Amino acid sequence: MALALSFTERLARARSDLRMGVPVVLTDAGRRSICVAAETADSRRIEDLRAKGLLTLAITERRAETLKARAYDGDTARLLVPEDADATWIRAVVDPAEDLTSPMKGPFKSARGGAAEFHRTAIALVKSAHLLPAALVVEGVSADGLSDLTRLDLDEFSQALADASPMDAVVQGRVPMEASQAGRVHVFRPEDGSAEHYAIEIGRPDRTGPVLVRLHSACFTGDVLGSLKCDCGAQLKAALAEMGREGAGILLYLNQEGRGIGLANKMRAYALQDQGFDTVEANHRLGFEDDERDFRIGATILRKMGVSQVRLMTNNPAKVDRMADCGIEVVERVALKVGQNPLNEAYLDVKARKSGHLL
Repeated sequence: MALALSFTERLARARSDLRMGVPVVLTDAGRRSICVAAETADSRRIEDLRAKGLLTLAITERRAETLKARAYDGDTARLLVPEDADATWIRAVVDPAEDLTSPMKGPFKSARGGAAEFHRTAIALVKSAHLLPAALVVEGVSADGLSDLTRLDLDEFSQALADASPMDAVVQGRVPMEASQAGRVHVFRPEDGSAEHYAIEIGRPDRTGPVLVRLHSACFTGDVLGSLKCDCGAQLKAALAEMGREGAGILLYLNQEGRGIGLANKMRAYALQDQGFDTVEANHRLGFEDDERDFRIGATILRKMGVSQVRLMTNNPAKVDRMADCGIEVVERVALKVGQNPLNEAYLDVKARKSGHLL
């Protein structure tokens, strides 16, 4: 007897499938569409999809603005894929790496009329797999030949986006560190199969009052390599040092690299910055918003740890607002102004002017 998979299990499988270039079936009220991540689709897969029906390329409004393509569906554009288009053409449209050297990619024809929910959901699903935010979609397909593919219902996926995934405390262990010998690392695992997140606890913070807390998004280049393009590594060290001086605090290390777009896309953004675009412009050319992080993750972990009031170490007012929205009272915002250097002056200026950071 076949074992039925839960939605969260199918969601984890769908993300993995998309990263490998395997199509996923989306369903809604008896209707079926098939989608594949544009980044990982090869020419053979594209021909397989084209045999199923009209092939469209779903991109975000941000990417459509760069391409001068019409986005008739608000935040989504549905581009009609030419009959002779192959994987090279698809990649050139969705990846901005060659935008300046090969600017002429159109003209594009955009679909209009009818619902775009399959396309919008396909983009959101591909984003959650940390791929370029673009998907090839064929609507109204028959069930023939699809039995081996992972299926997701649109309503289930929309609900999953609306609700933060439940978080399980996996393990904790003592870790003496430079900032404090009284350190512990807690590992939290989302039930939806996405990346684990960590809480570094310094001392024994008093949960009856406000706890000194930092929500720190993972930054491989800054935290590990000591990159001078950002201030992340300096903020991480300074936050832990301050908690060590006070004797207590919690630093949440959230695996949301590159403001939630993943390391590969962050490196794509860096390449665009080398062409002269700032950090926000680079994200937009890739098809992402300024910030794709989900701060509900931090609130969920804090509640798991019995924390309801915080002194939040941040220069980002959006974090303060999101914590309040999630029921975590921010008693005080503690500024964290460190890490400025000649190589990140422009980056920090953009964070202040365009993202509202208080620098």
